[in-house]
Amino acid sequence: MTQNQRSLLLGAGILSLVLVVGAALFAVSGLYNFAADAPHTALVQSIIEVARDRSVESRADGIAVPKLNDAGLIADGASHYDAMCTGCHLAPGLKENEMRPGMNPKPPILADFPADDPAEQFWIVKHGLKMTGMPAWGTTHTDAEIWEIVAFLQKIHSLSPEKYHALIKAAPHPEDEMGDMDMGH
Repeated sequence: MTQNQRSLLLGAGILSLVLVVGAALFAVSGLYNFAADAPHTALVQSIIEVARDRSVESRADGIAVPKLNDAGLIADGASHYDAMCTGCHLAPGLKENEMRPGMNPKPPILADFPADDPAEQFWIVKHGLKMTGMPAWGTTHTDAEIWEIVAFLQKIHSLSPEKYHALIKAAPHPEDEMGDMDMGH
């Protein structure tokens, strides 16, 4: 190894050490505001979004998606969604509630977006997302129940409030099986 290569390697090692020590000092300083009512800086928000999206994409790759067009599957998923998800993600026609303004990041209103990749939706519903408030429903629900929710999520963007409520009224109600645990209404 030449003197230039040793110097370059030493410089890279010192720079790495300075960056690690600097990051540690920043972390323990308390300078970064983690309050839910204070938004992240644009740089931090961008880093979080890229890291989250890549994490989900890489983990969802290879998940076999079943047929999701079955009306019964969608209705069952709508019932689960109504019982567990509306507090954060709202239902078609709802614009806000008392909880969402204090959440950071604010959960997406899923009815406002086109259908997403079902394998990625399955992974998110099953495993949740750290530091977002999105729980890992796979700890309390079977894969079949999670696929029901995903089947519904594939249709939510096309439902009017009236069609959503008709679907909920006609569907079985998982909260009947879970007791009186109300997750969002």
